[in-house]
Amino acid sequence: MDRFVIISGCSGGGKSTLLSELNRRGHAVVEEPGRRIVQEETQRNGSALPWVDMDAFLHRAIELALADRATASTLEGWVFFDRGLIDAASGLQQLTGEPVLASLSHAHRYHRRVFLTPPWPEIYQTDSERRHDLDLAIAEYTRLLDAYPSLGYEVFLLPKVSVEERADFVLNILKEAP
Repeated sequence: MDRFVIISGCSGGGKSTLLSELNRRGHAVVEEPGRRIVQEETQRNGSALPWVDMDAFLHRAIELALADRATASTLEGWVFFDRGLIDAASGLQQLTGEPVLASLSHAHRYHRRVFLTPPWPEIYQTDSERRHDLDLAIAEYTRLLDAYPSLGYEVFLLPKVSVEERADFVLNILKEAP
């Protein structure tokens, strides 16, 4: 889907803030599957949490990302995804060796240009839904930095600038896309 744009990268790198700005500018935004799963599992005392059962968490994230794509197909214009299918599939493949990344990525494409937030230690914070430390966040970022290009995506690293400048950067890069 040429209208489906991934914003991914290092946890705590400013993705949610950027997505809020894009939404404020009138673009559709799909919230991160992982945070929604953590909220739901925490409320019901479930175990599909990254710090309890990462395998179950990643399987749920894939299911939710696929459902998000189906729902987003009814939206007009650019649709920005806070992480999504490729993030979850690459995590599951790394964790279990289950070869899901290529097949899911091939069947469910996003816009060819993907935006990644680099590690930004100055703003990184943990919270009740993000319990992992910066080292694990950087390892995840490194995995994604390899995964997206290996699947044919063109990766753009988001500059460490104001949220307004980041939003302008994303929209200008998309405007240039053929």
